[in-house]
Amino acid sequence: MSESRKRVEELKIGEEGHDGGQQGNMADLVRQMIAMVGEDPQREGLRRTPERFERALRYLTSGYHQDPKKILNNATFSVSYDQMVVVKDIELFSLCEHHMLPFLGRCHVAYLPDKKVVGLSKIPRLVNMYSRRLQIQERLTSQIAEAIQACIQPLGVGVVIEARHLCMIMRGVEKQRSETVTSAMLGAFRENQQTRDEFLSLIGRRGG
Repeated sequence: MSESRKRVEELKIGEEGHDGGQQGNMADLVRQMIAMVGEDPQREGLRRTPERFERALRYLTSGYHQDPKKILNNATFSVSYDQMVVVKDIELFSLCEHHMLPFLGRCHVAYLPDKKVVGLSKIPRLVNMYSRRLQIQERLTSQIAEAIQACIQPLGVGVVIEARHLCMIMRGVEKQRSETVTSAMLGAFRENQQTRDEFLSLIGRRGG
C-alpha cells in the first residue's frame, strides 16, 4: 500500500473517536483530501491548513445564513425622488458551484425608486450576501435583482455583473483574458429601452 493511501486509511471518517460513526468536521475531510493528492497533512506547512480552510470556506459561504429582507427592509426611506439610482463597480468575489474555484469581478446595480429608496451601503451588502454562497454567475445576477425588486418595490431594477472565472483561467480551456457578462433587467429596465440604455451608458457599457 502506498504512503499516501496509508494516510487516507488512517484518516478515514468513522474511525474511533467520532460520535456514533458520524462524519467528522470539515477539517477532517480536508486532511483526507491533502493525503489523497499525495501530500502529508502532518507536514509543518500543512498541519494547520485544514482548520484554516474550514474557517475560510465558512466565511466564503456565510451568505446562506443571511436574510435579504433584514439587509434591505431596515434601511428604506420615503423620498420624493424618481430618477435612476446607480451603484456601480461593486467588487465581487464568489465560488463557482461546479468546481468551487473563485470568480471575481464587478457588479453594477440600478433601480428607479417608487417613493422609497434604500441606504446606499445596503446594496453592496446584498451583493456580498449572495456572493458568499456556491454560485453560478447567472443565478447570482438574478438573485440580486429579484431581492431589490421584492424588498423595495421600485419601478424597475437593472443588474450587470462582469467577472473572470478561475475555472476557465486555471483549468479547462485556460483562457486568461476571458470575461463573462450577465444582466438581469426587471420592470422599466426590461420594458423601456431608453431606461436600459441610460443604465448601460452610466456603467460604461454600450446600449442598444
